[in-house]
Amino acid sequence: MTAEASEGITYASAGVDTHAGDRAVELMKDAVARTHGPEVLGGVGAFAGLFDASALKEYDRPLLASSTDGVGTKIVIARRLGIHDTIGQDLVAMVVDDIVVCGAKPLVMTDYIACGRVVPERIADIVRGIAVGCEMAGTALVGGETAEHPGVMEPDDYDVAGAAIGVVEASALLGPDRVRAGDVVVALASSGLHSNGYSLVRRVVAHAGWSLDTHLDELGRTVGEELLEPTRIYAKLCVSLAAAVPGLHALSHVTGGGLAANVARVVPRGLAATVDRAAWDLPAVFPLVQAAGSVPWNDLEATLNLGVGMVALVAPDDADALIAQSAAAGVPAWVLGAVVEDDGRMAGGDVVRGAKGVDGGAVYLSGAYRA
Repeated sequence: MTAEASEGITYASAGVDTHAGDRAVELMKDAVARTHGPEVLGGVGAFAGLFDASALKEYDRPLLASSTDGVGTKIVIARRLGIHDTIGQDLVAMVVDDIVVCGAKPLVMTDYIACGRVVPERIADIVRGIAVGCEMAGTALVGGETAEHPGVMEPDDYDVAGAAIGVVEASALLGPDRVRAGDVVVALASSGLHSNGYSLVRRVVAHAGWSLDTHLDELGRTVGEELLEPTRIYAKLCVSLAAAVPGLHALSHVTGGGLAANVARVVPRGLAATVDRAAWDLPAVFPLVQAAGSVPWNDLEATLNLGVGMVALVAPDDADALIAQSAAAGVPAWVLGAVVEDDGRMAGGDVVRGAKGVDGGAVYLSGAYRA
């Protein structure tokens, strides 16, 4: 007779350690508390996070904006390197930067971590990273869940997801309805690969025979360091741009699908945003991935951000001010092109229409990238 048969089956013998979960909460709670302003009621451990929404009374017509996301297979890199305190920033960026494109201020965020086995220090590192990201975004981390899934996930496997809610005044809502012919298309620089396209990138890394600790002169650091570079969080910058630049008409977060597909989502029918591929120097990681995997350029630009993490469509009189304010915040910005009338007959380049299920305008890419 086995010990389990003689003693009975317990939750712990089934693979779930509730004490480890409690220990993880103790390790993370100070970091979470630092994201709380006076609007957050209660502390860590409540069944639900409470946020005082009385400030919304100041809005004439408050619109709530919500988003949920994860970080994709970038998490494989974090697990292999044993570095878990940056993936949380990636998660926050992927969620809140989708919210700010409509001009909304992110108010609260929650997270969900699923794992095969709760290692308190690892879970605490992940949540500390999420808390740091929330501080960077000016967002309160008001709740979360850690779920242990033995038998479903391997002991050292984990995945993360998050959701956030923000608010914007209806009259200040950004989007395609505001975009006009003559608007300037402005790029805001990415911090690197961000958190999309890692299935392609990991395949290229394997094909090239690189390990994560391979140092590449083109990058000036190891492959692993480059791949784990945290996603830039644009939330505070974009909220301030929406408030200070009256001619800001639309924002596009460049995530899965690349630059053209995401910009097309905020261009109205009948118009096209032009993008000059020669308008910027590609950060080294992108031509490196392309060359190492012989990746077709059209596939690369439909998968990765190529150095552009956010795009603003802005009235011509305000473009210089927007670029200057972004640069002052530490985010390089430059002109990509302009919004023009779309006659459906553009030639000499590549045209993207109807991306992400949006029946909108077009993006016209021309020229060649400067690697």
